[in-house]
Amino acid sequence: ERTRSFLIRGREHAVTTASGVFCPDRLDRGTRVLLDHVPDPPATGVFLDLGCGWGPIALTMAKDSPEAEVWAVDVNSRAVDLTARNASLNGCPNVRAMLEEDALAAVEAEDARFDVIWSNPPIRIGKEALHALLRRWCDRLAPGGVAYFVVQRNLGADSLIAWLSGQGYAAGKIASKKGFRIIEVRPGA
Repeated sequence: ERTRSFLIRGREHAVTTASGVFCPDRLDRGTRVLLDHVPDPPATGVFLDLGCGWGPIALTMAKDSPEAEVWAVDVNSRAVDLTARNASLNGCPNVRAMLEEDALAAVEAEDARFDVIWSNPPIRIGKEALHALLRRWCDRLAPGGVAYFVVQRNLGADSLIAWLSGQGYAAGKIASKKGFRIIEVRPGA
């Protein structure tokens, strides 16, 4: 483990990172592009950081919307632990860090719907697994909810937009920067 300090959307965050989680030594370029280009979240609601890693997206959502409930979800227990600790360290009691299997059980038990999803999704898990992951969580968008994903152009951002559209979602690119696309996804009509 190591302590780091990162400037994220104009706020300094002291965090603990560790090997075994995505990008432990810096705020990765894709996440920075996402955080620089997504619209501000609403003041309240239920938000999801899908694939939370050590928590930069969840911390940003929690600080931007302190009255919102922020679910930080990952398959990696070390990532979930780091996110929970970083949320506590940074005064974000509205972050609920969970393993994906626990989050899925909570979604079912609470009939949870998400007003906002932000994610730098794990593209390299393979197309079939990625599609299942995104479908599982995009299907939990509230009416009027919106998801934003950052994906490298050369890792299939445009084909992902086409796939999402083919699944009945309203999906499109809202920004491009440094080889990344910001994809906006809304429930279909």
